[in-house]
Amino acid sequence: MAPTLSSADAEKISTLKSDVATLDQISENEKSGFINLVARYLSGEAQHIEWSKIQTPTDEVVVPYDTLAPVPEETKKLLDKLVVLKLNGGLGTTMGCTGPKSVIEVRNGLTFLDLIVIQIETLNAKYGCNVPLLLMNSFNTHDDTLKIVEKYANSKIDIHTFNQSQYPRLVVEDFKPLSSKGNTTKEAWYPPGHGDVFPAFKNSGKLDALLSQGKEYVFVANSDNLGAVVDLKILSHLITNKNEYCMEVTPKTLADVKGGTLISYEGKVQLLEIAQVADEHVNEFKSIEKFKIFNTNNLWVNLQAINRLVEGDALKMEIIPNPKEVDGIKVLQLETAAGAAIRFFDHAIGINVPRSRFLPVKASSDLLLVQSDLYTLSDGFVTRNPARANPANPSIELGPEFKKVASFLSRFKSIPSIIDLDSLKVTGDVWFGASITLKGKVTITAKPGVKLEIPDGAVIADKEINGPEDI
Repeated sequence: MAPTLSSADAEKISTLKSDVATLDQISENEKSGFINLVARYLSGEAQHIEWSKIQTPTDEVVVPYDTLAPVPEETKKLLDKLVVLKLNGGLGTTMGCTGPKSVIEVRNGLTFLDLIVIQIETLNAKYGCNVPLLLMNSFNTHDDTLKIVEKYANSKIDIHTFNQSQYPRLVVEDFKPLSSKGNTTKEAWYPPGHGDVFPAFKNSGKLDALLSQGKEYVFVANSDNLGAVVDLKILSHLITNKNEYCMEVTPKTLADVKGGTLISYEGKVQLLEIAQVADEHVNEFKSIEKFKIFNTNNLWVNLQAINRLVEGDALKMEIIPNPKEVDGIKVLQLETAAGAAIRFFDHAIGINVPRSRFLPVKASSDLLLVQSDLYTLSDGFVTRNPARANPANPSIELGPEFKKVASFLSRFKSIPSIIDLDSLKVTGDVWFGASITLKGKVTITAKPGVKLEIPDGAVIADKEINGPEDI
């Protein structure tokens, strides 16, 4: 169904169509996908959520992980139906890196991508199956990823890459593509969010190829989530119950208050994001009493269902407008999220999984956690150290001096032991020696203009340190 537009907006779309037709950097599929998205945005078709109709999902809709049946004996048969797809479009810019985020070293000199490849190789070797790995890149990460993937040429795993769509940024003032204003740089374009995974998967030809090989389910996850590993209990549950879509959710802590949550709404399960919530309900949305779970972005989806919905142009996910500024020009990029697709699939469910399946590395403070003795590494799997008594991870706040990965690494001779740490806050020009142990609540503050060095072997427990005399 075409969106209903006012005559002024219909004119905007008609002009935009002519402008976009001249852009030879993108395919016909990308052009029509982009125009379609803008038309939907202008029509204001955004789904309005009536707060009073929101219901808490039952255990049938959001299934508790510990109620899943044990894995059946025919593991190989299960795994032969599976494909793993990692969202690999992000750059490591927030962590001071220039290439794809997935090539940041996580542990023992291994990158996110190395760990993902080792995990799948381990699965394939253990069960004699052939689970392929797909990487969805963006135009920002595509060339670098192709070079990186070459090093796995001899690994026992099929690796496929495809690109998500490339859309032109829209100039707010006159609704023209930024690229038609003479901006020929990458800045004129954007990847339209991970909701694009479904059409991009289909348009790349990879979806049809995998269906013809008898594959049935895809496990989609962010490449920087170290907890997003293949789970046979989940796969078996979906195949048995013919669920076309499953979102892994996990109990919300105060650190996750902005994450999307699953609700029951008018008889369907759907994702509720903070952007859809009216101002007067934001505090209620953020509370962990009413909305107890949030979306990890680990998704399991039936391939036939993706094919059916993309071909029928039925995936109309909520549009997320993302205003930006490029060289002083106000631009708009319209994005969608993969989790929002849940309401279009049949028998869609959530599964409330243990927190261990959500271990993203978004900042150097997360890197400190996963490089420390809080975790161990085996066969590519990063696993929580059972010696840690507290089920929650310590909260870690590092100052801007630690923001870039290179600076972070240079400020630690070795990563401290934090198995008994509750919280750490570091401010100023602080440097850590080797074999340091941190316990309880620790605050380290260097006075402005002063370099504070924590000596090798120091043990700091429940202390506030403002200078060498406090150590």
